[in-house]
Amino acid sequence: MNPLIILVPKEAAGRIRGSGAWGRVTCKVSDAENAGYIYQVSSGPDTPLLPVDITPKRQHFLAFGEVRPSGFWYRVNADLHVLWHLSRRRTTQLTLDGFKGYVASGFVHPGKQAYIAITYAPDAVGHVPEVRIQDLVAWHVASDGVVPLDIESEPELLGNAQLVPYWPAQHLAGTTVMVVGVGSIGGAAAHALAAYGVGRLILVDPDRLRWHNLVRHVSGPAHVGRMKVSAIREDLQLLRPETDVLACPVDVVTDADVIRALLPRTDLVLGATDGVAPRRVISHLARRARVDAILACVLEDGGIGELLRLRPWRDRGCLVCQRQALHNGGSMNPEPAIDAGYGTGTRHRPMAAVGADLHLVGQLAAKAAVATILERHGSVDQKLPGDHAIVALRPHSGWAAPFDLVRTGAIRWRPGTAPIPGCPTCEDS
Repeated sequence: MNPLIILVPKEAAGRIRGSGAWGRVTCKVSDAENAGYIYQVSSGPDTPLLPVDITPKRQHFLAFGEVRPSGFWYRVNADLHVLWHLSRRRTTQLTLDGFKGYVASGFVHPGKQAYIAITYAPDAVGHVPEVRIQDLVAWHVASDGVVPLDIESEPELLGNAQLVPYWPAQHLAGTTVMVVGVGSIGGAAAHALAAYGVGRLILVDPDRLRWHNLVRHVSGPAHVGRMKVSAIREDLQLLRPETDVLACPVDVVTDADVIRALLPRTDLVLGATDGVAPRRVISHLARRARVDAILACVLEDGGIGELLRLRPWRDRGCLVCQRQALHNGGSMNPEPAIDAGYGTGTRHRPMAAVGADLHLVGQLAAKAAVATILERHGSVDQKLPGDHAIVALRPHSGWAAPFDLVRTGAIRWRPGTAPIPGCPTCEDS
């Protein structure tokens, strides 16, 4: 079995750091995982034990652990934490008297009942410049010796704020991305956008999660029957609580007025819908609102992944213009194939794409979206190679250029094309 680990929530750590010389602690423990967390802490030997929550409160497995009166916390000399570090590396232990010598006051002899001790050394951080010594560590205290335990203290900063200054999280935290279509591609894109640190997501999809979706969707069976936007929102609230999620169970075509009203508060639209009409509506609405859009899909029954970035610029065309330019150049127009519903209607087409491939396309779409946003903020290292990306997922010979990739995993980037004269979407926009 793996050695015991003790988790110290921020509230418990703050109470210990802000108190006197010693006090009592209680743990909630999971024997199956050999893990526990500091569940109650007193600020002194004669003060009451007060409870501490671990987050997420209702989902964390230790929230339902067995309560055990576990021991004590002590304020100690930093040298003891150096010994903790060395003993952990060498798998050794301290004598009881040796441990006691570093405790400022209040040491409780274990007698026949061993206990867990948390020690706090205010001067530990930086005490040995070459080694990261923690200010809170854990021990198993028994009459025959004191063994260092694994410990994990909750940091003050969680989420993408931890990546500053290595990642421009501050720009993305103030950004809103609308994801239209949160099926297999859009759901994966939403998760990736939150992981990148996008501060607000607007999820748009009128469909419910069904059992046949599970083989490819990022949400699990507990969500079957729920609206897909609600399922993704709940998952992200657990995984990425710093991202605010607005769930809109509406249709982008029939409820275009709802979408239009949200676009002034949106920095970018990521469309991952099936069907020509929804894609064209996304293209038109985003263009008219002067908002960048990324359209993501798979073609040829999952053999090709495609991203199309639509810029609201005078020298860049909308979706219809981009497709017409392809057709005029002798290539295929893939939009009709997108319009054939998978497993629905009179033309039953089984969805042959593999879930992980769809997730890959969604994650690449999220990367393209984030790169587009960050480039606007001056991040020169986030400039994309082009506006049209073709990804070989399961390539076959005979596909027309530019879809004629021959190696799995290959990505071809192409530039965007100009508007077609007379286009009602691009004119005067």
